[in-house]
Amino acid sequence: MRRVVITGTGVISPVGNDTRTFFDNLTSGVCGIVPISRFDTEGYRAKVAGEVQGFESEAFGIDRAQAKRMDLFAQYALAAAIQAVADSGIEGTVAPERLGVYVGAGIGGMQTFVQETEKLLSRGPSRVSPFFVPMMIGNMASGNIAIRFNAQGPCLPVVTACATSTHSIGEAFRAVKYGHADAVIAGGAEATLLPLAVAGFSNMKALSESEDPNAASLPFDARRSGFVMGEGSGIVVLEEYEHAVSRGARIWAEVCGYGNTCDAYHITAPQEEGIGAANAFRLALDEANWQGEALYINAHGTGTPMNDKVETLAIKRALGEEAARAALISSTKSMTGHMLGAAGAVEAIASAMALKEGVVPPTIHLEKSDPACDLNYVPNAAVRADVTMALSSSLGFGGHNAVIAMRKI
Repeated sequence: MRRVVITGTGVISPVGNDTRTFFDNLTSGVCGIVPISRFDTEGYRAKVAGEVQGFESEAFGIDRAQAKRMDLFAQYALAAAIQAVADSGIEGTVAPERLGVYVGAGIGGMQTFVQETEKLLSRGPSRVSPFFVPMMIGNMASGNIAIRFNAQGPCLPVVTACATSTHSIGEAFRAVKYGHADAVIAGGAEATLLPLAVAGFSNMKALSESEDPNAASLPFDARRSGFVMGEGSGIVVLEEYEHAVSRGARIWAEVCGYGNTCDAYHITAPQEEGIGAANAFRLALDEANWQGEALYINAHGTGTPMNDKVETLAIKRALGEEAARAALISSTKSMTGHMLGAAGAVEAIASAMALKEGVVPPTIHLEKSDPACDLNYVPNAAVRADVTMALSSSLGFGGHNAVIAMRKI
């Protein structure tokens, strides 16, 4: 089987709109959670979010006319893809029919959907934009990226809620590994910091109601009470190893394993013993041929009471008690909030950079231990560690579990 490596990364996030800034802020423990500024939160239970700051599409080479025909989630995705392709240097080195795009969104063009619905109700059907459908549908991040880079190979959006971009990278890994493409631009994007989405998540009791940005996203802490919504995009370029080496590309990490399972249990709640999630971890480790080497896990770690407890159980089931306690684990959602369909990809990028640079980002604001979450979650400060393998996990509504394994190279 062909080896697959990451040669390019791009990020739009609440803690930075490029990979270097993003990772430096993660390892410095910078919190990107702020009071919501996009709308008046009077009457809303949730008051804070991980907002992208200072995003201007034109700064990434997306002209104004093009941006007007794209929902914000697709703008984030294209901006991150432009960064990733530039970082990789892959453009022009792969035949168009051998270059793919696997970029998804958990929700898609919700901003467009809400805006055009308001137009319909207040001004009538003639006022609905002719671009409504192509701006709203969730495949348009992949479509716009493929158009930009003339990627004529396999092109898919993945939609698995919060597991979306981990599945996108995992499926892209398989496409390259099994020879369906020589390189794939992969990841996810989300832009749903809207009244409707915040109200919906709040009313299902999923969001933290803390008004303090430093006491809202609390993965693995006994005080945790819900997740904090975030937004942005993470994109990687996956490339066949020999092709990358032949052109002298910088390699961030090797993708070497992927686990994809379903709890088949409940539409929102994880299976209480973590069996499905544990199987996803185990599948990724088995494909990666893990032999007990030093391990970092960027956990899903949302800060909801059930998720963090179940994920802890899943890690123990998959690794065994001793290895689970030896692993370094962190949730970077403590800094970014939960970026939904973009979360897995930015966390995979954080994991690859941790391998490359030997620095594991922390779980910030972790102050009060929970007996149900008793592993090493790298509390409050980054640690230097020569880890040789990383796992990035995502667990989505619908019972979707996704884990990718990466090895230092």
